[in-house]
Amino acid sequence: MSNGFDYFDIQGSFRNARPDEAEKVYYVVQHTKAVISQGRIGVLVKDSEIIGTGSRTGNHITRVYVLPEYQGLGFGSMIMDELEKKIFKDYDYCELDASLPACVFYEKRGYKTVKHVKYDIGNGKCMIYEIMRKGNDSKRYQR
Repeated sequence: MSNGFDYFDIQGSFRNARPDEAEKVYYVVQHTKAVISQGRIGVLVKDSEIIGTGSRTGNHITRVYVLPEYQGLGFGSMIMDELEKKIFKDYDYCELDASLPACVFYEKRGYKTVKHVKYDIGNGKCMIYEIMRKGNDSKRYQR
C-alpha cells in the first residue's frame, strides 16, 4: 500500500511527530512559508489541482517534481521553462543538481555537466549526482 511518499527518493522514515518536536515542525512550516512568500517556489496547476512544483535559489534550480501520473507529458518542461525565464532575467546561467536518471532530460534542454559528485552518506552508501549548467545565450548576445 502506498504511503503517498514512495515517488520521492528519501532516506528516512515517516512517523507521527512527538510533542517535544513542535518547535522543529514549526520551523519547517515557517521556513517553507517564507520561501514561498519570496517567490522561490512555484506550482503547476492542471484542472485546479497542483500536479508539479519547482523552486530556485538565485540562479540554482533546487527542486522540480511532477506527480508520477503526469510525468512524460511535458509538464516538467513547462516548470523548467518558467524557472529558466525568471533566472535568465538576472543571471548568465542556470545551475542544478541532477540525479543520474534525470541527466538525459536536462541534456535535452541544453544543460552540460560541469561536475560529477559522489557524496558519502554513511553505512557504505553514497549519493551520486551531476552539477549541470546552461548558459543564457540571449544575454550573451545582448552585451
